[in-house]
Amino acid sequence: MIMKDLLNRIIKKEIVKGSPLFEEIHEQKAGNERLVMELNTGYHAPEDVIAALEEITGESIDSSVTVSLPFYTDFGKHISFGKDIFLNQNVTFVDLGGIYLEDHVLIGPGARLLTVNHLVDPVKRRGIIVDSIRIKENAWIGANVTILAGVTVGKNAIVAADATVTKDVPDNVIVAGTPARIIKKID
Repeated sequence: MIMKDLLNRIIKKEIVKGSPLFEEIHEQKAGNERLVMELNTGYHAPEDVIAALEEITGESIDSSVTVSLPFYTDFGKHISFGKDIFLNQNVTFVDLGGIYLEDHVLIGPGARLLTVNHLVDPVKRRGIIVDSIRIKENAWIGANVTILAGVTVGKNAIVAADATVTKDVPDNVIVAGTPARIIKKID
């Protein structure tokens, strides 16, 4: 189960640099950096990749999940994998705000899911605000897509390569562009 205590304390709140919460986040983050680096160096059999991801996330991961290395995460403890998920190479999860992947999700190479943003106020700019990302069942995220904090991608939706998703994507549509917009409905 995702570390609900920390996630509940940070979601949609301003976290100012130097605050106790900011420092706690960075201490926990540092604990996973070695594990992620070890995962991304050398060859690992599929079952070893799953075992390493379970250690990184603290979650049980179904053997039907496939992650092509390298895989990057800055925090690691706020990722939830469904079943039969495929992540291609060089996917990056900035997951402090929580990333939830439902069953049968496909994510293309170089995709970035970013649950953290910096504060607008120049005085607080080194601080952060976080919100979750949810990718619903059977969604397909194309190559080099960027999905920003607070976004839900709907069931069966397709996000075209190189899109930047700044708001929710409905079920059964294709979105493209920056910012992403609906270009087609899927029958």
